[in-house]
Amino acid sequence: MKNVVFDIGGVLADYRLLEFLSDKGFDSIMIKRIVKASLMSPYWGMFERGEITEDEALKGFASLDPAIEKELAKAYASVEGMLTIRDYAIPLVQRLKEAGYHVYYLSNYSKKAYDECGESLAFMPYMDGGMVSFQVGKTKPDPDMYRQFIAQFNLQAGECVFVDDTVENVTVARKIGFEGIVFVSYGQLLEEFARLGITLHE
Repeated sequence: MKNVVFDIGGVLADYRLLEFLSDKGFDSIMIKRIVKASLMSPYWGMFERGEITEDEALKGFASLDPAIEKELAKAYASVEGMLTIRDYAIPLVQRLKEAGYHVYYLSNYSKKAYDECGESLAFMPYMDGGMVSFQVGKTKPDPDMYRQFIAQFNLQAGECVFVDDTVENVTVARKIGFEGIVFVSYGQLLEEFARLGITLHE
């Protein structure tokens, strides 16, 4: 195994949408409506792939629940703080690099989140590169996103381990030839690395 490929949200960064919306003053009932109209809608994936603009995404969300159009606009006026880096992210990347592995990211991210949650991506300068969805017009678990990733970085899937907190994303990676780890916790990840012979220096 030569390459470690990370998802970002839920692995290297906390994806804290519910807390983020609560911080904006929405109660639990409104949060459920906002999530249903946005995250659970097809417009969310379209926005993450860069297929529609921010305004178009908001109009799409509002079309599904017109009564909360103002709340949706307030919720997503800024997404700063929706994703925050985990404490272990940079040290983990550094340890993998010191041990001789190439380290990459492969993640679904809208341009808005990429621009406004920059702190959550502070590990990127320590990596060898990566791909986020809005840059390539594809989102996981689309197999073409994985194939484009390995082609862009001239990698062999069989030499890569892919880490993601979503089972479906890992399943697709395995079908393409990656070794896959479904992330549950940092401790579990280190155990999985050890199982694969990925050794890290203290």
